[in-house]
Amino acid sequence: MRFQRQRLSTPVTPSRAVELLSAYALAHGLPQPAALCGSWFGSTAIVAPFPEITAGPFPTVLPEVEDAVPGCVGGGWFGSLSYDLADPSGRRGALPASVWGWADHVLRWDSDGVCWFESLADPGPRLSTVERALAAPAKLSWSASRLHRPSAASHQQAVKACVHEIEAGELFQANVCCRFTGDFAGEPAALFAEGVRRLAPRRAAYIAGSWGSVVSLSPELFLERHGRRVRSRPIKGTLPRRGPEDDGNAARLRDSAKDVAENVMITDLVRNDLGRVCAVGSVVVPDLLAVHPAPGVWHLASTVEGRLADGVTDEALLAATFPPGSVTGAPKIRALDLIAALEPVARGVYTGAVGLASPLAGLELNVAIRTFEIHDGTIELGVGGGITADSDSAAEWQECLHKVAPLERLLATPPH
Repeated sequence: MRFQRQRLSTPVTPSRAVELLSAYALAHGLPQPAALCGSWFGSTAIVAPFPEITAGPFPTVLPEVEDAVPGCVGGGWFGSLSYDLADPSGRRGALPASVWGWADHVLRWDSDGVCWFESLADPGPRLSTVERALAAPAKLSWSASRLHRPSAASHQQAVKACVHEIEAGELFQANVCCRFTGDFAGEPAALFAEGVRRLAPRRAAYIAGSWGSVVSLSPELFLERHGRRVRSRPIKGTLPRRGPEDDGNAARLRDSAKDVAENVMITDLVRNDLGRVCAVGSVVVPDLLAVHPAPGVWHLASTVEGRLADGVTDEALLAATFPPGSVTGAPKIRALDLIAALEPVARGVYTGAVGLASPLAGLELNVAIRTFEIHDGTIELGVGGGITADSDSAAEWQECLHKVAPLERLLATPPH
């Protein structure tokens, strides 16, 4: 395959491009666009106009590309991996456990906001179709019911049971999650675009197909693989954030013994996961316990990096690291078993991963938190948190509400 690119003189923002491409797809019987917005591959957005995303395994073979340009993407496989792939109970959510679709051309907005049309095939007819779609007026709509909250008492009981297992020496930490549900009508692409505009998530992702839609407004990086270098940035530790300015909780979070312990344990787990597939001595933690703002909350995040050993493929990297450590626990295998015992329903895509595997740019996947799963008029949202020996069940429930609050407000005020 030969890489080609062309700069586009368009004022269209990435979120608006998703809406325009979605409307064009609906009008012309084409597949929905796929999109990555925030911070992906050194760019602010990657949008694939009309990839056919279907149920299937993670792509294990990527084509070779000629005339590659550093910093560009060109195309690749867009898709998601469900947490259900690792659930020892065998439960399954409503959406397929693995979906992927090939895109041989994308729109990429670089760090300066310049839009590039990049292609791994003849760009002519593809470019003209994209330009028509971006120039056509369109307005999409959506509406959602108020989310039905799970039982607070049931979640708190699960937290207490988890603490009991930790006190018994079964494990150090586990994530305990619950599920919010509601009704949805309209176009998920419009919800994604509005979520990107309002919440500005770092690792937002949108994919859709006949099976349904995933609207991920995630702040968290699961994996980056560029060349042989690999990075993960687990989030663990949360306090509410009252506004755009520092409200004091950022400092409190960094000083919280419970939240710091959560993060350090998971950082060590991720370091161990990467150590299974990285060259000996190459795994390092260049950034530990950094405080980051996210919609409605402050988070603690750490960075783990390494260099993949010779011969290690993306498939082997995922086998060593999936599902993400920050949404499972330590030790991971025992945490998976406990999660299956304590959580009443399958997680689905939630706490899995969404992203892009590109033959030109590498691999990037988010952690599918703050993620809506939409199908058959239903919208679902998983929420949870890390439980340690110091966890208070009432406080853990409140943390769930803090995390879901910005998303509830988004659903309650659709654009007019």
